[in-house]
Amino acid sequence: MVESKEGYLMGARIADDGQWRFPEMDSVPSRFEKAIIYFEDEHFYNHPGFNPVSMSKALWQNLTTKNRRGGSTLTQQVIRLSRKNRSRSYFEKGIELFMATRLEVRYSKKDILRLYASHAPFGGNVVGLETASWRYFGIPSYRLSWGQTAALAVLPNAPSLIFPGKNEVIFKNKRDRLLKKLFENEVIDETTYQLAIEEPLPGKPMPLPDTAPHLTEKVRREFPGQRLVSSLEFSLQKRVNQIVKEHHHLLSQNEINNLAVLVLDVDSRKVLAYVGNAPSDGEHNPFVDIIDKSRSTGSILKPFLYAAAMDSGELLPEMLVADVPTVINGYSPENFDNQFNGAVPANVALSRSLNVPAVRLLRSYGLDRFYNRLKELHFTTINQPANHYGLSLILGGAESSLWEITNTYAGLAATLNFFNNSSSEYPSNAFRKPSITISSKADFIEKTSNPPVFDAGSIYKTFEALREVNRPQGEENWAFFSNSQPIAWKTGTSFGFKDAWAVGVTPKYAIGVWVGNADGEGRPGLTGVQAAAPVLFDVLRALPSSGWFGIPYDALVEADVCVKSGHLAGPYCDPIRKEWIPKEGLKSTTCPYHQTVFLNTERTLRVNSSCYSLSEMKQESWFSLPPVMEYYYGQKHPEYQALPPYQLDCLKDNELPMEFIFPKMGEAIVLPRNLDETLNEVVFSLAHHHPDSTVYWYLDDQFIGATHTFHELGYQPKPGTYMLIAVDNLGNEIKESITITLASP
Repeated sequence: MVESKEGYLMGARIADDGQWRFPEMDSVPSRFEKAIIYFEDEHFYNHPGFNPVSMSKALWQNLTTKNRRGGSTLTQQVIRLSRKNRSRSYFEKGIELFMATRLEVRYSKKDILRLYASHAPFGGNVVGLETASWRYFGIPSYRLSWGQTAALAVLPNAPSLIFPGKNEVIFKNKRDRLLKKLFENEVIDETTYQLAIEEPLPGKPMPLPDTAPHLTEKVRREFPGQRLVSSLEFSLQKRVNQIVKEHHHLLSQNEINNLAVLVLDVDSRKVLAYVGNAPSDGEHNPFVDIIDKSRSTGSILKPFLYAAAMDSGELLPEMLVADVPTVINGYSPENFDNQFNGAVPANVALSRSLNVPAVRLLRSYGLDRFYNRLKELHFTTINQPANHYGLSLILGGAESSLWEITNTYAGLAATLNFFNNSSSEYPSNAFRKPSITISSKADFIEKTSNPPVFDAGSIYKTFEALREVNRPQGEENWAFFSNSQPIAWKTGTSFGFKDAWAVGVTPKYAIGVWVGNADGEGRPGLTGVQAAAPVLFDVLRALPSSGWFGIPYDALVEADVCVKSGHLAGPYCDPIRKEWIPKEGLKSTTCPYHQTVFLNTERTLRVNSSCYSLSEMKQESWFSLPPVMEYYYGQKHPEYQALPPYQLDCLKDNELPMEFIFPKMGEAIVLPRNLDETLNEVVFSLAHHHPDSTVYWYLDDQFIGATHTFHELGYQPKPGTYMLIAVDNLGNEIKESITITLASP
């Protein structure tokens, strides 16, 4: 039996013996107490466990007439129930009499009455007053009217009366006689009596509430036979149920049939709402609780890598990271939109969930290091060695559950809250398991000066990045993001469009959403933004506003940061701004992209002392990216200015103005076959600081072509190993060893 934190019945499951039997009651409602005493045992509070007068009358009637009469007190009936209603005999009566007196000595009258109300039969497979109240009237026992109370009070004496269509006259007469007795003894007034006898009798048992069916099943497994007061908030659970139902109706039109939502209190880690699955039909696994099932994580782990890199001082919030074609041991990640940005601020890469920067960051941070951080965050389902996942770990190569993922986001928020609310200290157990019971206490007493995993400054800067809404192309399905309360949130989509995630945290709440098909079928449009995020923000609107996280100044330091690159400002950076960064960020590198250049008077060419008068040179600070980064960055940033070329008669520094885009170092080249078994060309490409240059291409010593402006060259070589050489018209040369193989037929 599961109740909400307010005491509402959320769900119940039948006992193993097939009986509807709730756990023992804490107390008996006063109406039922009066009704059962006047019906069964008027002298209950005065006798020692048996009533000699009643027993004598019953014995005389049983000996002198064919009518049978019982003289048992409520105490004796409790004994009979405890002895499984053994066959009646004078010997058995003697045992009951003896045990009843012992029961009266050891227990109070209130306790005996509570035992009776908890274990008496109420017809069919219904045992106990609370169970009967829900099964016959759909309300808790304390809300029963006098008519309903009287009907239930007469049932244990004759449980067979409850069958609809049979014995209704007898049932009503018994109930009305009890009501009249209560009226005559001034327990109820005349108006109450007249209204009570007009009330309908209970009929066919009603279904019990099942407001949180998957949590009820979880309780049945983990707390069998118990009456559990859960941490669920009744009104929130009902609202989330409705939200899930509405979104499932829309999603099912695209054959997306399953949906799960979990809401946690950040600090106490109590479960406030629990919807394990959508109310779909039986063919689509509606009874499967998806909250604790492992699914591909998609991009949902990226914020932990971002926080880890900042925590170690290897990344700053707005530091430019490379977003260019990348090949790592044959693995070539791609962004969701199949485009490259050249260079992008780290916080933008996170908010836009770009794959290439994430994979490159994981490689530089270290796969094993990040794997160990995930273990510290209590990801128990990521249980294979790090090399089993490889760099795809950050893009959904691992599996985890909504239970663990939502709890980990909550743990980050709890760490930040605790730091801000204490003397800049950390909780030792910020990532403990969530609790479904109201009785468990939050254990944040033990404090430590060391962060449990990430420090508060790194967490805060991660949340700031996640607060930025990445508005997609078009306006469809995006209205739910406007005017919403602040939230740090992240979506994820697994390979093959099989799993859609959306997880968000505020200072008070953590919300986790999973959408997909339990059987693993992928569907077009099954993405975190399109399928899961709308559910997340509908749930957010159902929660009270909790503001935004406080700034953890003791975990941050003010530093000079290069505006254009996001690095610590170097000697050539311009402009510079003050920014609060995590303390470890002071260990990061200074800006590598700003340099001092010397220009001619017109500022159109670079010069040096070998070709130009020192007195006429113009010195400037210039922001310049490496060739491949510049190639893609310039396409999206028209304000970007490439370095001017050197004046022709100047001796150049050791500068490589061009770089291969394809092939990259170590990249295998496979000649693809057409349907007619003919081979396609390979398209070689490079980026040049000065696209107007002419580039001459060679395979070994064989000239294969020249390019101008757009440096892409198609060629069909034979399989083998070659030296690819590119030389521009100024004599700059780059080369790369390549191996070409045929695609399998």
